[in-house]
Formats: sequence, structure tokens, C-alpha cells
Amino acid sequence: MRARRTLASTLCAVTLVASLAAQPAPRGGIDSIQIGPLTEWLTFLSSDQLQGRATYTEGLGVAASYIAERLREWGVKPVGDNGTYFQTVRVLGVRNASKSTVTVEVNGQTRTFTDGEGITLPRNQGGTQTVAGDVVFAGYGLQIPTAKLDDYDGIDPKGKVLVWMGAQGPSTLPGGSGRLLSARGRQALEKGAIAVVSPTPPPGGGRGGRGRGGDQTAATNPETAPHFTAVQRYENPAAPSATAPDDFFEFLFSGSDVKYAELKDKAVKREPLPAFALKNAKITFNIDPAYTVVRTQFTRNVVGVVEGSDPKLKNTYVVYGAHYDHMGYREVAPRPGRGNQPPPDPNDRIYNGADDDGSGTVAIMAIARAFAQGPKPKRSLLFVWHAGEENGLLGSRYYVEFPVVPLESLVAQLNMDMVGRNRDDKREESNIVYVVGSDRISTELHNINEEANASLPKPLTMNYEMNDPAEPQSIYTRSDHYSYASKGIPIVFYFTGLHADYHQVSDTVDKILFDKIRRVAQLAYETGRRVANLDRAPERDNKGPRVGKGSKGKIGR
Repeated sequence: MRARRTLASTLCAVTLVASLAAQPAPRGGIDSIQIGPLTEWLTFLSSDQLQGRATYTEGLGVAASYIAERLREWGVKPVGDNGTYFQTVRVLGVRNASKSTVTVEVNGQTRTFTDGEGITLPRNQGGTQTVAGDVVFAGYGLQIPTAKLDDYDGIDPKGKVLVWMGAQGPSTLPGGSGRLLSARGRQALEKGAIAVVSPTPPPGGGRGGRGRGGDQTAATNPETAPHFTAVQRYENPAAPSATAPDDFFEFLFSGSDVKYAELKDKAVKREPLPAFALKNAKITFNIDPAYTVVRTQFTRNVVGVVEGSDPKLKNTYVVYGAHYDHMGYREVAPRPGRGNQPPPDPNDRIYNGADDDGSGTVAIMAIARAFAQGPKPKRSLLFVWHAGEENGLLGSRYYVEFPVVPLESLVAQLNMDMVGRNRDDKREESNIVYVVGSDRISTELHNINEEANASLPKPLTMNYEMNDPAEPQSIYTRSDHYSYASKGIPIVFYFTGLHADYHQVSDTVDKILFDKIRRVAQLAYETGRRVANLDRAPERDNKGPRVGKGSKGKIGR
């Protein structure tokens, strides 16, 4: 496939590994995390031989076996199915013949709307339940301090059904904020709303999809194709989320001083919208799904444990995670180059995924070896290489529903995804690591991470820009740590930024900065070691995001 380039890069990597191997390497501990092994492992895992490590493919199976064999060599304990290093992930395709309804009461008058007829609920709508509450209108439903947008100013969404409108947001919305628009429902629920309703999006825009926490499946046969893909316990109750046409909202706002037609006109013009509680208005969701599993697929997480040294604390865990899957290969020839771009190589079809997330994969391999062959902290270290992240966090969502050790025994999760390049390949980014989520659930964990970095011989510059809840790429929700955070487990996400090769066939091993992987892995090792030696779990004060662009150092508790 990329014979000339791949051979050249492989020969360079082999030469580098050989020269480094000649040097005595420390056995275990932080100093054993070195460039040579990282290069060896990633050169194989991102090679054409593995065909892009797509979920459900032989290539991903080869990667899983490769990781497992290294764990066996290092003495990491298997904790998967039947004494193996593998946890089977069951991915279900589900259809829903929904019988759910939504009833609106305004000034004593009621109307009931049936799912699919006057109201649209997600196909994955959780278990049977009734949810009812008063209604608040939150304008565009956005809170972006850097853009001076706060549609929650003056209203309290806690315990309420929250409504917003405006598919495009206001005219003052910063460019590239599409992910913030699609995240409005999730953010409303995080603020305490019990349900959310928004207008039906225009064709080709808006929220898109009807799945809750699952990916839409292309229907080859609409009568039998799954409505959604699930790995979680999809019959657990979930906060309702719905979209509705004008008729629904005209009735809902019929008792308000400001009518729906006026609000819709302002939203179309992208003018400022008010926020207010609706008078004498109540919405009741009667969730009544009828699920049928029509397809089952299997993939695997790779799991191993290094047991701690304390007789009691070894039953609690610091978790290290990365995803080892990627996007496979292009089945059709690439399009011609645009403008001055050279024409793409028609034989270059494999998405090697060296940075995404081969870099994180080998980083936690190095950490696992360092703990297995070095001093043992009090707590145990759990290592999970997640499958199916590129398909919607499948492996991590499955893991937190079906953990191999009790979920309550996990004191923190440290996740690495794309830690092998500089953001936009800028040289001035060489010392920067983007830290996301460290302060949201546990202030103490954030401060431990800061202390760990300061203790390193050459500390990294920890940039918190992407921890801002208004960060337009919504990085906090886009990798496996989010599955753990959604269960209340404190997390730290290490990330070194996007670049032009993100999700391209050009994400290859010859572009990897192995010293950067080494340094990020050493930071994560030291943070995990410190947490694993605490006499108690890091305090979960749940104060939410406080550090952002320009933030530095520890924060007050």
C-alpha cells in the first residue's frame, strides 16, 4: 500500500530502536518509560498489516493479541473473561416500537402528543417511567462566557422541563460552535433539568439522529434494521429529550406573555431571545418503549491489573485508559486533490491511526510495564484498552456498565487519546499537553496532577483551554474518559491537540514525536502513582469546570 513511505519509516524506526536497545534500560518505575519500546510497539500497531484496526475486524483482533502478549510478558494480571486479558463487548442493534406520549397542560387545558405524531422522542429513550415538571424557556439554550452569551441568566433549570429554540444560535455565536449547539440538551441535563424539548430541526441540520448514546445505523432494510446501537443498559430510566413542530410550541406558549410566533421570528433572524418561566405550563412525559434486539456484534476490550501492595487498599483502583481501535481503510478510491494539493495516492487507503490513538495505546502499555516491573503503590492499577471509541465510545460505555472490578472501587481514571503530535504540528507546542476535566469532579485530583507535573525533571506546560465548557470542539465529551465521568468517577484527560492528519490516511508513525509520548506517559504515571498511594480516595466535590484558557497551577478547594 504505501510501500516506499512505509518501508522507509519502518527502517528508520528499527534503526532507532536498535540503537536505543543497546543502552541499558531501567527495569520498572518512571524511568523505564522510554522512546525505544514506544517506537517498537507503535510501529507495529500502526502498520498496514493491521489494516487500520477498525472495530469488528481481524486487524483489531491482532492488535488486542499483541497488547495481551506484552502484558503476559511483563507479569500484568489478566482480569478479563475466563482468566484472559479480553473482556467481550456486546454491541446490540435495537428496534423500538415506541408507545410513549407527551402531555402538555396550559391554564387547565391539556393536549397529548404521541411519539412520532406531534412529538419526536429518541429511539433509545430509556426505561418505562413518567416524568413531569413545570417549564422554563432558556432562549437559545447556550452558556458561553467568552462570547458573553448566557441564556441561563435569571432562570433555574433544576427540576424543570427546559425548552430552547434556534437551530443556528444567535448572530453573536462564535464560528465553529456546531458541537456546542448539538450539546445543548446534555448541558441542560447537567444543570439539573429533568427533560428537554426543542423545535424539530430543519432538514439536514440541528441535532441529527434519534439515538441516546448510540450511533445511527444505515438501514439496508428499513423494516428490520436497528433503530440504535447500544452497549449500555438501555432499559435504565433516562431524562427525556424531545423535538416538536410548531403546533406543539404554539400550544405550550399559549398562556405566556410572549407568544411562540414572536420567539420563532427572532430565532430565525438570530436576534437575542428572552429567558423566562412559562406561566401555568406543565409537561408530562409518559415513556413507554417496546424494545427488540435485532442484531448482536462482538468486539473486545483488553484489561489487566497490577496489584497494589496494601492489603486493604489493593481492592481499590486507579484506572488507565486509551482506545486501541481506529477507522480501518477506505473502500473506494480517494477523490482528486483540490486546488494546489497533490493528487492522493489511490493505493494509500489505510487509516493507520498512529496518533489516534496508537499514541495513547502505547503510552499506557509503557505505564503498565513500569508498574508491573517496578515499585508497587498501595492501590492497584487497572489498565483498559477500549474498543470501538471511533464508533461512539462503545468499549468504555460497555465497561462502566459491566466492569471487571466493582465500579465503586475506582478512585480515578486517567485517559490518553492523541498524545503523540503537536497541535497543528506547531513547534511552539512541543512542551504543551492539554489537560481536560481534571477539576470537574475532584479538585484534589486536579491539584495532584499539578503537583506530579511540577515534580518531573522537565515539567510540561499544562494548557486548560480545552477544559472550558464553551470550548467549541467539545473535547471533554469526545473520548473514553467521558464514560467514566458520567458515572461520577474523577478523570484526567491528556491530549496534545488536533492536526491536519486527524482521521486521515496520513496519520502515520513517521510523524510521531516519541519523546512527547514519553513525557506525557511519565506525567500520567506519576499522577497515578500519587493517587494510588493516598490513604483515601480523592475527594469528589463536584464543583464543575473552573480552569480554562490562561489557567495555571493548583486551584482552591
